[in-house]
Amino acid sequence: MTLTDDRPTTLLDAAAWSGRIKSGTWTAGGGGTGDVIEPATGRTLGMVGLASEDDVRRAARTAAEAQRAWAATPPAERAAVLRRAGELWERHAAEVAWWIVREAGSIPDKAGLEIHIAAQECFQAAALPTLPQGEVLATDEARWSFARRRPVGVVSVIAPFNFPLILSIRSVAPALAVGNAVLLKPDPRTAVSGGVALVRVFEEAGLPEGVLHLLPGGADVGAAVVTAPEVAVVSFTGSTAAGRTVGALASQALKRVHLELGGNNALVVLPGADVALAASAGAFGSYLHQGQICMTTGRHLVHESLVDDYVAALAEKAGHLPVGDPAAGNVALGPIIDRRQLDRVADIVARSVAGGATLVAGGTSDGLMYAPTVLSGVTLDSPAYREEIFGPVAPVLPFRDLDEAAELVNGSEYGLSVGILGDVGLAMQLADRLHSGKIHINEQTVSDEANAPFGGVGASGNGSRFGGATANLDAFTEVQWLTVRPGIAPYPF
Repeated sequence: MTLTDDRPTTLLDAAAWSGRIKSGTWTAGGGGTGDVIEPATGRTLGMVGLASEDDVRRAARTAAEAQRAWAATPPAERAAVLRRAGELWERHAAEVAWWIVREAGSIPDKAGLEIHIAAQECFQAAALPTLPQGEVLATDEARWSFARRRPVGVVSVIAPFNFPLILSIRSVAPALAVGNAVLLKPDPRTAVSGGVALVRVFEEAGLPEGVLHLLPGGADVGAAVVTAPEVAVVSFTGSTAAGRTVGALASQALKRVHLELGGNNALVVLPGADVALAASAGAFGSYLHQGQICMTTGRHLVHESLVDDYVAALAEKAGHLPVGDPAAGNVALGPIIDRRQLDRVADIVARSVAGGATLVAGGTSDGLMYAPTVLSGVTLDSPAYREEIFGPVAPVLPFRDLDEAAELVNGSEYGLSVGILGDVGLAMQLADRLHSGKIHINEQTVSDEANAPFGGVGASGNGSRFGGATANLDAFTEVQWLTVRPGIAPYPF
């Protein structure tokens, strides 16, 4: 999509939300305020409110009260709110894109993708209230027996910085649709596009006050939205390390938790594959949004007959991809989100080269811009091969046959996404041997649709799925057994 320098303010007028959280009403947060920084330039874009633990506790109580009336709202009315929200994302696309590009360092096309999927998430969720809400069970007793779905109550959604809108809305929309209230904690670095925008859209769509709360903050706020007694389900997207902490906190209170975590995803290039097309797919998988995606292609496993040609083609791609401010020009890669993350990427590359890997392309930075990088000669012990980098780095490793390819793919602790390029018959044989939440044949590893189940195994998550009617109903409802007799049953006591 095309981004202009004009800053529309019909939806996200800062006068409504600047320096405030949303908990019933827009109000000052107990955590103070935080500047919204544009990573490409260092410019301050605005100011968001930050929550405190006390704010979370109050919000949870308010949400629990508001949820009862929202759950009792007729299904058609809840569905209408979700449809209006979807239409609002489309209507205000340019305004929301302005924030995603500048706040998250996204190229305009990636921002457009986020807004498109946000709308689709709302349209998909709009179908949930009027779906069958259970089933009639067989019974040997003189009664009717039902299994019916009920909203869980209050859902906490914790979302990261990289795809701030998608990774918030994909839980917020279905959770609301089935009758829950939501506490939303976005990453403070992207609290506008991952938080304020959602609250404003749902306000305009007619969501009752108190059903959706915006609580940006740090780790203390994250812990509070997990442990608040009113919260029944936690939906967390983020790093594996943070996910383990969230899971441990939730388990102490026997709460259900959906963890969508990191990935070190493999792209397998089979013998006979078209090298030019494979390198194009590999470049997209590793360099989209500077590699800051859980589904990023982190390991390029290439058949030994093609590896030299593939490395050369991938390096050529890397060398011609422009890097810069995505709001100022036509670039393929924008900035890394902050200095800490850039230093981590650079350190992983440096340690890998020191350990014997060859730097074929990239490996340099300018400000927060890190050049798309290709590493050959990596080993299983190379940090760039072993760790999730979250940066635009493509480590390449050869394999001999399908047995070794399967062993290499499954050798990672992560299990989120795999791409397999080449002969479909060979790809199908390999796919059946892989442990991964998603497998894409003749596509790279980054893919998402609102109606498709999404989730990982191993260190990539606890097997929960988002997307589609069944997965979302499972995620955000409880199944209740209900029996009905025509009269009071006789008992021997």
